[in-house]
Amino acid sequence: MSAADGPLAGIRVLDLSRLVAGNMLSLQLADFGADVIKLEPGRGDPLRHWQENGIPAWWTVYGRNKRSIRLDLRTPEGKAALRRLVPTAQVLVEGFRPGVMEAAGFAPEALLALNPRLVIVRVSGFGQTGPYAQRPGFGSLIEAMSGFAAKNGFADKPPALPNLALADMVAGLSGAFATLAALRVAEGPDGAGQVVDLSLLEPLHATLGPDAAIHRLTGRVPSRVGNRVSITAPRNVYRTRDGEWLALSASTQGMAARLFSAIGRPDMIDDPRFATNSARLDHVEEVDAIVGGFIGARDLADNLAFFEAAEVTVGPVYDPAGFAEDPHVKERGVLVEVDDPEHGPVPMHAPFPRLSRTPARIRRLAPALGQDEADLASELDATEASR
Repeated sequence: MSAADGPLAGIRVLDLSRLVAGNMLSLQLADFGADVIKLEPGRGDPLRHWQENGIPAWWTVYGRNKRSIRLDLRTPEGKAALRRLVPTAQVLVEGFRPGVMEAAGFAPEALLALNPRLVIVRVSGFGQTGPYAQRPGFGSLIEAMSGFAAKNGFADKPPALPNLALADMVAGLSGAFATLAALRVAEGPDGAGQVVDLSLLEPLHATLGPDAAIHRLTGRVPSRVGNRVSITAPRNVYRTRDGEWLALSASTQGMAARLFSAIGRPDMIDDPRFATNSARLDHVEEVDAIVGGFIGARDLADNLAFFEAAEVTVGPVYDPAGFAEDPHVKERGVLVEVDDPEHGPVPMHAPFPRLSRTPARIRRLAPALGQDEADLASELDATEASR
């Protein structure tokens, strides 16, 4: 095994999950070298059917570096196939409603009897226990119930759900970390497998910061403040003369003073209305009007050059095309193009985080449904014959 194989080479992951959270989790492991085998029902992972103009972009990105076989746990053949696979794996990921695996004969105790070192990751909306355990775990419900939507958006508008699979993505990244922690135990002296109970609710709520503590200690409920925040000012997006948008954050006292000096308003540093962060929050409309007036009188490129020279923290608001053309994105290789025989070069995020000695890499395209059945059957036959 070489460094080029990735730090997780030799780890086999059986992925029974569906849609985003489980696929984000197993993608992280696959990018770093794990052998991720998607165990898919007859029509495949529903992610294959999320299409844009007939292109399965979600599957193309989140199915990369994985293998695919068809497996239906409702049939005797599917159950027998899983029993053959479990002893060869280190991790099993499933995303069914709590109780489904038990009903199929694959409760954690049954899986651990087949493989005592197995790490079993159970992805669900609300966790394996509690009064909501049996509720469907769609991310939109989690984004509403976690507290995220209540503080997202503008005060005069309804609570805003994110227009991306935020709860699933956060859970997938958290789950990858938890999987590695459990693997460390499984590979240790005791060699014990265990269950990772991964809900979508808990990781997303954790991203909200100390909201629960603030509410208990102050009675304050987080409010929707648009592109502002309730803890520092100025922080907003401002429209430029040419109709583009610029994000600016002066979240420290030093940065605020630098900003005011740069725009020709050093008097604001000593003005009681703007001299402290608390004062600026109390007079945020006036602050934004002054800063927005300066930015609105200049084109985006001029603003960026001006504030970079002044060492004030700003950035452009990009759409996908703008992001792809950014020189930093290009030089760092944040996006990579993968040649798809059907659709041509497909840009997608490069594996992350970056490891200096054993980096992750894209080794293969997202598989067609059942593409790897013959190869895997041969591998299982060879493994069993060698025992």
